Amino acid sequence: MGFFLVFFLNSLVQYQAHSMNISEIYTLFQKYPIVITDSRKVVPNSIFFALKGDNFNGNKFALNTLENGCRYAIVDEEEYAIDDRFILVDDVLTCLQDLSREHRRALCIPILAITGTNGKTTTKELVNEVLRKKFRTSATQGNFNNHIGVPLTLLAMNSETEFGIVEMGANHSGEIKMLCEIAEPNYGLITNVGKAHLEGFGSFEGVKRTKKELYDYLFANDGEIFVNCENEHLLGMLNKQKKVFYGNSEEAFSKARFLQAEPKLIIELRSAIGKLYIKTQLIGAYNFENVLAAVTLGRYFKIDEIDIKEALESYIPSNNRSQLMKTDKNVLFLDAYNANPTSMIAAIENFASMKMKNKFLILGDMLELGDESQKEHLDLLSLLNKKELSDTLLVGSIFSNLTSTYKFKSFENVDDLLEYLEKLDLRDKYILIKGSRGIKLEKAIEKL
Repeated sequence: MGFFLVFFLNSLVQYQAHSMNISEIYTLFQKYPIVITDSRKVVPNSIFFALKGDNFNGNKFALNTLENGCRYAIVDEEEYAIDDRFILVDDVLTCLQDLSREHRRALCIPILAITGTNGKTTTKELVNEVLRKKFRTSATQGNFNNHIGVPLTLLAMNSETEFGIVEMGANHSGEIKMLCEIAEPNYGLITNVGKAHLEGFGSFEGVKRTKKELYDYLFANDGEIFVNCENEHLLGMLNKQKKVFYGNSEEAFSKARFLQAEPKLIIELRSAIGKLYIKTQLIGAYNFENVLAAVTLGRYFKIDEIDIKEALESYIPSNNRSQLMKTDKNVLFLDAYNANPTSMIAAIENFASMKMKNKFLILGDMLELGDESQKEHLDLLSLLNKKELSDTLLVGSIFSNLTSTYKFKSFENVDDLLEYLEKLDLRDKYILIKGSRGIKLEKAIEKL
């Protein structure tokens, strides 16, 4: 009899949990507004979402999170819903996404979505620095920009947030559309489109179609976009959206001139108060359009130009993106967070144009390029030859299999590179470090 009573009570709890709709779960979230998805990072009085992946099942750790301080656990496997602290849903990920949309609607604040092949994280950081001069902003942390990161970004916003900035990444068709349907942005910005994640997109045209999903969403929902009017690819993707241009054409809302990027980027802004010089902490001429995008957002939302200048000049890049680092032995141009053909070409050409001597390059494989991988890596080797950048070390299995016809030294992995650098003991060099995140070129910093 006791067994059947326990079974009945457990079944009742599960039935009640299973019948809980998103509005009821949102009521719980309002009371306990901290969401965690990593069972190792429990926060007292939070809600644990038991996500599943190829190599893990969060349901298995749900009870442990409750014992360590979580108030509720959202699960989607009945065997783990053993008491009323568990909320049983059909799919935890879908629940997380639906909850974040519910929260976004309840906040009723402007949301800016930023996507693009290159520069979206840097642009997001710059825009956030500028807009926070006027608004209480909340922006994507790091690169939490996918189907899990975007919901978590939205759920981190609260009643004090006046403006949300959401970075959106994608590696397959339809992903930007899905993220827009979760975040429901009012404004959008595509930094650029280039060759990246070709394995998932299939082609450059596939990249463009996917990024355009942001424009399509804003067009359908009466939103507004910010566009670099000198980018022909972006112009070709436009429909009849409400748009604000930036660049050097007469129709541009914000105009600026590139002055220098050696070693750091300086731009001249055409301002209502005359020429305004913005001296950033960023490396690379390719960051010019990212800075101008942030200027444009600031101006559009009526932030004082002196405040815009102050915000952009105070921003210090981190996380291996567009960083200038001086060590005891060398000067490093560190851009090793990620790489694709478009960003790699821009970095190499920018570095080649710099006038200093003693240049040295450490470049890593570009990953996720599918059938185009060999061709794109060969094109880079050709570019290095053309620019006469002979002091180059290449890291990764793709480069290593292609360098027989070129005079570059290559290494299968970063550990092999570290052994070589230990013996080489480079000094008084200007060193560009760039490659895909999976190559882990940041490990080389300690040897340089």
